[in-house]
Amino acid sequence: MRKVFIILSTLSILVGCSRDQKEEPSVKEKEGWNLVWEDDFNRDDIFSTGIWSKIWGCPTSTADWCKTMNHDPSLFEIKDGNLILLGKPRTDPAKHKTPYITGGVTTQGKKYFEKGRLEIRCKLEAHQGAWPALWMVPDAPWPTGGEIDIVERLNYEPFVHHSLHSTYTQAGKKDKSKRTPPSTATAPINPDDYNIYAVELDTDEVRFYVNGKQTFSYARVPEKESEGQFPFARPYMLRIDMQLGGSWVGEVKPFTDPVRMYVDWVRFYQKKENK
Repeated sequence: MRKVFIILSTLSILVGCSRDQKEEPSVKEKEGWNLVWEDDFNRDDIFSTGIWSKIWGCPTSTADWCKTMNHDPSLFEIKDGNLILLGKPRTDPAKHKTPYITGGVTTQGKKYFEKGRLEIRCKLEAHQGAWPALWMVPDAPWPTGGEIDIVERLNYEPFVHHSLHSTYTQAGKKDKSKRTPPSTATAPINPDDYNIYAVELDTDEVRFYVNGKQTFSYARVPEKESEGQFPFARPYMLRIDMQLGGSWVGEVKPFTDPVRMYVDWVRFYQKKENK
């Protein structure tokens, strides 16, 4: 009986340890990569580095993602080394046109990413109608310039969505021949905790990772070059934003306490040159 108790106790300890260990938390310790830029948000002012700007909305667009985007100071927090972006009910109907307002930041005009690996450690709170996102676009018309959606989480889903958009994928909505290769995928996450999301930007392929595991990839198809199939080999800005409501995520269930996304850090790596 004592032997059984010892074995069970040992197994319990091992299981507990395995749950506490983070699965390949970062590429920093891998050989072959150089950390070339990072932001750990260990400061009092989000915008003091000159890298981030508020997303002020979309005056010339009716896209769902930007309908609630607002620059209200209450939507932006920095605390305990985390960038925190909020979504909440509007506080001033005269000033806010939508029932809910959300905060977002971008590196537009300040920092762009190309040929490397971008990692983001964050926690995405859930709510019916919540739609936090980590995504990338270039300084080019949409969809010609492409869009890389590293992560989108909808409602209470225990997984995230990866997707890419281009002239080619948009045409695929009507033309089945343009649905290959697949441009979307989902990946499981730890829904109530921090996860590490990564995207690798190569000349001929975009690869997605969650907690160190590759979860999706999208490659260039040379014979489809003239159709705009792979516009992704160019500099991209990063957008991080909380979103509420839309045709994809659905209606927002009324709430009072803000819903938040917590960003612990953002890191960008590039391959070491072979000597």
